[in-house]
Amino acid sequence: MNSIVLEVRVDARPETIFPLLTDPNRITSWIGTEASLDPRPGGVFDLLIGGEHRARGRFVEVVEPEYVVFTFGWDGPDNPIRPGSTTVRIELLPEDDKTLVRLTHSGLPDAEAGEQHTAGWEHYLVRLGDTTSGKWVGPDTGPGGS
Repeated sequence: MNSIVLEVRVDARPETIFPLLTDPNRITSWIGTEASLDPRPGGVFDLLIGGEHRARGRFVEVVEPEYVVFTFGWDGPDNPIRPGSTTVRIELLPEDDKTLVRLTHSGLPDAEAGEQHTAGWEHYLVRLGDTTSGKWVGPDTGPGGS
């Protein structure tokens, strides 16, 4: 199994960023067009990406404002990454008045899946950083669209 680790420095404190990871009304400001989230162990993680790709899983750990861990995968019969089959951990590490956001996506089946998810997460981490700095990023049209 493959893992990817991505980091971005964000001009906001963890307390400001955390709700953007757990509040269904706020997460869609940077990723997804619809969200159903129940941020507690065993709670639902359901996110419609770019208006057409549904990611599903369950929250595993939620430690405010330090990190969230959730399982992750895609609906659709042709996608080998089934709902809940991989794990995403997003850590919020304070650095003075900024935060290092570290995303680890583990359990990806092969290098190709790692490359695809790296591109997607890089796109969304930029949008997260822009959102926390007050920049309007527009609606989510997917990694190739905005």
